[in-house]
Amino acid sequence: MTRQFDGLSTGNLVYCLEARLGVRGCFMTGVGPVTAADRFVGRARTLRCLPRRTDLAEAQRASTEPSPHRIAIDGIGAGEVLVIEARGEAEAAVLGDVLAARVKAAGGAGVVTDGRVRDLPGLQALDFPVFSAGVHASTFSNRHLGIEVDAPVSCGNVAVMPGDVIVGDAEGVAVIPKGLAGSLPDLAREQEALDGFSLEKIAEGVPLRRAYPLDPGLRAEFDARA
Repeated sequence: MTRQFDGLSTGNLVYCLEARLGVRGCFMTGVGPVTAADRFVGRARTLRCLPRRTDLAEAQRASTEPSPHRIAIDGIGAGEVLVIEARGEAEAAVLGDVLAARVKAAGGAGVVTDGRVRDLPGLQALDFPVFSAGVHASTFSNRHLGIEVDAPVSCGNVAVMPGDVIVGDAEGVAVIPKGLAGSLPDLAREQEALDGFSLEKIAEGVPLRRAYPLDPGLRAEFDARA
């Protein structure tokens, strides 16, 4: 189903969510690409992190079970986007090139976090979409404790549910509620066509009051082309 989103911009998708469906709060704040691979689409696999607390960290370290941090990364499925809630923490990274390489090798579509990432030269060499709020060289355990996998998270001030469609491009990251994933692409492609027609008319000298949005006369002309 995510193939339906190929070629659709986050700006267009968010416009359709907000202006045409009345669904707001779906574009992440302060999260953008840190590598040249700045386009992805996939289903959300989530990891929620808490601030590091020594006793909880020691209990995880003493356990024979892998930590939620490692479970989320090692368990990524083909076409999934790893979305890491990092509370906007600016003083430690949630992963670097080695862990991102594991996500890529497992067929993941990308990594998104409102925290930081590290090993930037290595990440750039991976040719893999990694979106974050910035870069910091300190490692995960200095500030973070992975606590829960596949649960609702907050990332970039957006609620993300497991299975939501996550779309990233040069503009940022849009979160598509999974219940709308089937209908939104057609709506977005229609909006692209409308915007293209508006641009055409504006280039011809038609004023905004007629061309954007289309007045009834221009809308009739647009519909006649379909």
